[in-house]
Amino acid sequence: MREQRPAAVVGVHGIGNHDDERTGDDAAEALSKTWTEALAAGLGPHRQVDVLVAYYAERLRGETPQGSADIEAVPGAVAVLDRWARALGMPAEQSQGRLTLPARYVLDWIARRFGLDHRMVAWFVTRYCVEVARYLGDERVRSAVRDDVRRVIAQHRPKVVIAHSLGSVVAYEVLAAGELPPVELLVTLGSPLGMPDVVFDRLDPPPVAGLGARPAGVRRWVNIADRGDLVAVPRLLSQRFHGVDADLEVSIAAFDFHRVIRYLACPVTADAVAPWVDAAR
Repeated sequence: MREQRPAAVVGVHGIGNHDDERTGDDAAEALSKTWTEALAAGLGPHRQVDVLVAYYAERLRGETPQGSADIEAVPGAVAVLDRWARALGMPAEQSQGRLTLPARYVLDWIARRFGLDHRMVAWFVTRYCVEVARYLGDERVRSAVRDDVRRVIAQHRPKVVIAHSLGSVVAYEVLAAGELPPVELLVTLGSPLGMPDVVFDRLDPPPVAGLGARPAGVRRWVNIADRGDLVAVPRLLSQRFHGVDADLEVSIAAFDFHRVIRYLACPVTADAVAPWVDAAR
């Protein structure tokens, strides 16, 4: 287990990070190593960085096996799929009555619409719908996940928090709740924070007059989204939140648009993080 020392960067992971071989601190250490190596690659050899990832994936695991059937098995996951598909532009005549149709219908539409491999879409979309439904739909799970992340931030007092995918929702809610040391920089990667109906309208604290706000303890907020990222809807969070200091679009990989290691190794991410990494040395 890592000692409780200050950390320049804390990461908050996204979907699909349950480790079948490791649990608890071991899983966190493995994930932290992966994030550190990816971010270091982007920063270059003249800079050193150590990322500590707050691990909560076990909270969202549930009892059902992985696979497209999860969507029907997990309460609320079909509704997430329906609303997400509409946010992605699924025509109204197809989405109407969606709740009575098999999940594979929408998975096939997403694969064809964006020119992606159906198997990849089935895994990716299923994990997203299931984990978002569990996080937002079960207050005990939501509270436990937030406690995990809050504890890591409180213990390690990072200058930078980097939050990916669903992790950006968790990090936003934790930081917005206050009672934590100030964070110099929040970086959100591939964030669904602004996704209508699915996430945005269910945030805690809720938006006011249709707009969210940068958490009070965060001094700078940089949002980065790949142009093809299906989770980052809308990509520009400044459309829905006050206080986004930089809203940046990138192209990280045609068929690997949401993987965190691609985002971390991106020069745009390195440019955002570098001043605080250098200051911590």
